[in-house]
Amino acid sequence: MTVNITNRQDVEALIREQVVSTIFQDAPKQSVFMGLARKLPNMTSKQTRIRVLDFLPTAYWVNGDTGMKQTTRQAWDNVYLTAGELAVIVPIPEAVLDDAEFDIMGEITPRVNEAIGQCVDSAIVFGVNRPTEWQNDIITLARQAGNNVADSGSADLYTKLLGEGGVFNKVEEDGYMVNGCLASLGMRAKLRGIRSTDGTLIFKSDMQGTTQYALDGAPMYFPTNGSYDKSVAQLVAGDFKQAVYAIRQDITVKILDQGVIQDPVTKEIVYNLAQQDMIALRVVFRMGWALPNPATRIDENRTGCPFAYLEPATPYTAKTVTFTVKDGSGDDAKPIEGARVDVNGSKLVTDATGQAVFYLREGYYPVKVSKKGCRNVNDSVQVTNAAVTKDIVLTSIEPQPAKTVAETDKTE
Repeated sequence: MTVNITNRQDVEALIREQVVSTIFQDAPKQSVFMGLARKLPNMTSKQTRIRVLDFLPTAYWVNGDTGMKQTTRQAWDNVYLTAGELAVIVPIPEAVLDDAEFDIMGEITPRVNEAIGQCVDSAIVFGVNRPTEWQNDIITLARQAGNNVADSGSADLYTKLLGEGGVFNKVEEDGYMVNGCLASLGMRAKLRGIRSTDGTLIFKSDMQGTTQYALDGAPMYFPTNGSYDKSVAQLVAGDFKQAVYAIRQDITVKILDQGVIQDPVTKEIVYNLAQQDMIALRVVFRMGWALPNPATRIDENRTGCPFAYLEPATPYTAKTVTFTVKDGSGDDAKPIEGARVDVNGSKLVTDATGQAVFYLREGYYPVKVSKKGCRNVNDSVQVTNAAVTKDIVLTSIEPQPAKTVAETDKTE
């Protein structure tokens, strides 16, 4: 006998499916750098100036009762925070907005905020898409200060991080204390594998409790907003309170329902909001940052850096830029030793040959060369796909001749 039944397939169109009232996704991750660095008052214009100590005074012993006391000099420098702008426009057809079961705006906005945090961290730490008006990124500043540790040789990871000549020691030699570390998620496995000579785990003693990752008391952070580039650095450590930032315009959201949207390259009109019944979500954020690096007794030339990093097994490469500072442009010009070359925040002092060698990514860099007793020189350098050499001429400041008694009487 044939048995007929109305099965599930027959009534599939009538069965109501359960729809969970949330969208499964990660919680948005914001900027790690902005959570660690020191926030300054909001910027009231595009540029904010910070005055930092540039030259320290010197004291001298006086020989004998009638010895001559010497003079000294103290000077200050300007460090500028220039606001860079992050912005994005998300066009949405009104029909899609009306038919959606969820609040599309409420779902998009947090993700745009997350993208802003990712861009901020990538630009400041690694220099990815860094605004041209910003100073060099933390990795470039640390490398120019010699604060890069190679992941090679026979030294173990513990020594590379915490031993003599390690990442922490590089920061301490420049007069700073590490108060935070950034690393890729892969570094967690390496730290868990560190053992003492008897095979005991160093980093984790309790295999059941939650591990609070820290190195020598400095908390560790593992950015998950997509900003960390492990091909450049396995771990970045430093005194994050030496870095400052200021916000010119907090994240603002505006709904546009009129106007056109053009392709930024071809300038062709892509959408006409009014004609195509669309709206657009526009998000704008502006901020600036700096690493002032004032002169200290340990680092009077300001060539140090409060950050250091552990390189990957294959270090990233940059272009060699060599500056030669002389006292003239002719054949008899002599090299100037001890001149400070400042390339967009990265500082080096020239050697006995008058040279300072930088390693920079492609781009445009402002240059300032200074030395006590000489006039400052402001210049620039363009780094492309080849090594660059550049000569700088410093001229001495001629001392003003002392006035005679007759000349003094005339002026009075």
